[in-house]
Amino acid sequence: QTLWEGAYFRIQFADQKQEFNKRPTKIGRRSLSRSISQSSTDSYGSAASYTDSSDDETSPRDKQQKNSKGNGDFCIKNIKQADFGRREIEIAEQEMPALMALRKRAQGEKPLAGAKVVGCTHITAQTASTCESAVLMETLTALGAQCRWAACNIYSTQNEVAAALAEGGFSVFAWKGESEDDFWWCIDRCVNLEGWQPNMILDDGGDLTHWIYKKYPNMFKKIKGIVEESVTGVHRLYQLSKAGKLCVPAMNVNDSVTKQKFDNLYCCRESILDGLKRTTDVMFGGKQVMVCGYGEVGKGCCAALKAMGSIVYVTEIDPICALQACMDGFRLVKLNEVIRQVDIVITCTGNKNVVVREYLDRMKNGCIVCNMGHSNTEIDVASLRTPELTWERVRSQVDHVIWPDGKRIVLLAEGRLLNLSCSTVPTFVLSITATTQALALIELYNAPEGRYKQDVYLLPKKMDEYVASLHLPTFDAHLTELSDEQAKYLGLNKNGPFKPNYYR
Repeated sequence: QTLWEGAYFRIQFADQKQEFNKRPTKIGRRSLSRSISQSSTDSYGSAASYTDSSDDETSPRDKQQKNSKGNGDFCIKNIKQADFGRREIEIAEQEMPALMALRKRAQGEKPLAGAKVVGCTHITAQTASTCESAVLMETLTALGAQCRWAACNIYSTQNEVAAALAEGGFSVFAWKGESEDDFWWCIDRCVNLEGWQPNMILDDGGDLTHWIYKKYPNMFKKIKGIVEESVTGVHRLYQLSKAGKLCVPAMNVNDSVTKQKFDNLYCCRESILDGLKRTTDVMFGGKQVMVCGYGEVGKGCCAALKAMGSIVYVTEIDPICALQACMDGFRLVKLNEVIRQVDIVITCTGNKNVVVREYLDRMKNGCIVCNMGHSNTEIDVASLRTPELTWERVRSQVDHVIWPDGKRIVLLAEGRLLNLSCSTVPTFVLSITATTQALALIELYNAPEGRYKQDVYLLPKKMDEYVASLHLPTFDAHLTELSDEQAKYLGLNKNGPFKPNYYR
């Protein structure tokens, strides 16, 4: 058993009850913002953010800021917004029962004592990936870790939350609306500090891991493990492993059942409608919608749109997911079969070039195009940055792209994540991802030498079930306990795990 294993499987339910900035500008050719890895986005966050009207346009990199204690090891938009951010974090804590339970339990022991965690996730609070930012960072600190953090998406940071973290003494390098150069600069500032060597990585999308491999490969000599939560980031880890280049153990949090079902399915089921409403005020009833991909994200989006009365089409490459779509009552088509008639196109694949220029040219006037998958490469936005097309900014994260004949499409968030960039997502479902990340860090950090090789691992099923159990008291839910006879009949331990590791 690791230091933490003996304690965290004893679940005690009794303790746990409890604007748009209108900037109409015509834009011809604009430089395409995309990361070296072409996907500095993900996992499900937000853009709704308090905006101080006194903010100037000076880059945070050009400002000298210090918090009230004189610490200046951070780079954010405006430290004066800290009070607003703290209030948002306090709201978020009410919807994150499992992390708060871990903090309470950690008062007597510090399972991450000595851990130096460098993270690249979404710097947000109750709107968006709370789990990957404020509440998670403060929980990891309560568990004994030191943290340095950057944002994994140039649009998702809530400036006031970053300010609250900086005021609280965290080394945070993130602000809403970073350039690509800013994005990599922030990651570098997190990693490259004299006298500070990270020994754990928490990543969302793989950009942080990519940067360390590229610029500071020697750091991996002291890094004990990587925790990755996104489809794209996990895919990169498997590629590194297959090529024999993965030099530390990695935990694939994305494919844990709790993360897949909650962060991907239930979260997107709620946030897809929010993002489209906020940006376009579209009515869903009777609209023809094309959803590309029927994984967990696609399933959530389709369910929400169908419930609102939309006519939903699905594209899929996987025959199993395709059959699921058919059984759920959706029409399985190829994109070119319906591209001329649909009103909304949503990508949910994590792949690249799903919606290419050919399809964009054939879309009807007024078609809304957006992305709910991980990567900003699903929609070929680069192909739209040509002299014959005119770009008009409608409002924040909403552009008209106009063809010479007057046809226009409505492009949201320049092809980046819709719910990250344009709306909010429920804190509670993201609490599950946060708790999964925390337990994965604890497991890798405390694992005895030899338990994990230089490979990619799934979170043990026992921990997966534990994460779910920590959230049940919120619903006043009561688990049934197996009798000794029933447990023997099923060949199970009465306390779990109740499903095998391969169960999906």
